[in-house]
Amino acid sequence: MTERPRILVTRKITDPAEARLQDLFDARLNPEDRTYSADDLIALADGMDGLLVAAGDPINAKVIAALADSVRIIATLSVGHEHIDLDAARARGIPVTTTPGVLDNATAEMAMMLMLCAARRANEGFRLVREDRWKGWTPTMLLGTEVTGKRLGIVGMGRIGQAVARMAKGFSMAVHYHNRSRLTPELENGSIFHEEVDSLLAVSDFLSLNCPLTPETTGFLNAEKIAKLPDGAVVVNTARGAVVDDDALIAALRSGKLGAAGLDVFTGEPAANPAYRGLDNVFVMPHLGSATHEARDAMGFKCAENLLAVFEGREPPDRVA
Repeated sequence: MTERPRILVTRKITDPAEARLQDLFDARLNPEDRTYSADDLIALADGMDGLLVAAGDPINAKVIAALADSVRIIATLSVGHEHIDLDAARARGIPVTTTPGVLDNATAEMAMMLMLCAARRANEGFRLVREDRWKGWTPTMLLGTEVTGKRLGIVGMGRIGQAVARMAKGFSMAVHYHNRSRLTPELENGSIFHEEVDSLLAVSDFLSLNCPLTPETTGFLNAEKIAKLPDGAVVVNTARGAVVDDDALIAALRSGKLGAAGLDVFTGEPAANPAYRGLDNVFVMPHLGSATHEARDAMGFKCAENLLAVFEGREPPDRVA
């Protein structure tokens, strides 16, 4: 390469990742972290060789069709790619890459934190102390549910689901899972496979959603499936908000059918369903599953690797389209 390729970075990312990009490319950064509209993206992509985008960027068919001919790759700082129209990218011959394998532990840690905090009523306890309403210890104050030894159902046993399973076994949980295909015995590591999701739901004292968002998984956890869970079950979602039917989940939390929920993702983020804010038995976080220095640095480095591969005429390692 005689001239450094020009790339557009649509969001403010970590300093080490930005330094790597600036070392390798002529990188146009977004230090103010301004949110770009579709029209902004089209205009800013003019003359660029590649785009480094993020979840929430509207990389739809209109944007992709209007991208300058110079654009040779779209690298997204995420594992999910529902914000990108992959068919439109294929039609333009523009590779799309993601960042698998480097945020598994961070996201699995978040799933375990949500599980523990929801089960042990951390939301209510935190508010008692923070609002100076704690009047002293009593034997029956805020009794929760132990995680240790319970049955954990995992929907989606990819890298993140497998990391959740490994951590859960540290709490002596019996891990069950449903996946599009059964894992090898080595990857299964003692977890119990359920070909039918209904049989998984029936044994899930805790249910962790770790599946990608697809047309098939949109609205997956609806009233019918919630009814198949044990009474008092705890639901955890670190996948995507739209995997859950909010109205059905809220109704089950209000009725006591579900004991609690731990949620890191929401439909329509950041405008989560306001009903969640009025429920004591919900522990919420603002989509922080991969929000560690280690994971976000590694995600930026992954994007750099994929960009460089395309510019050097190689197949990018994490291509999804």
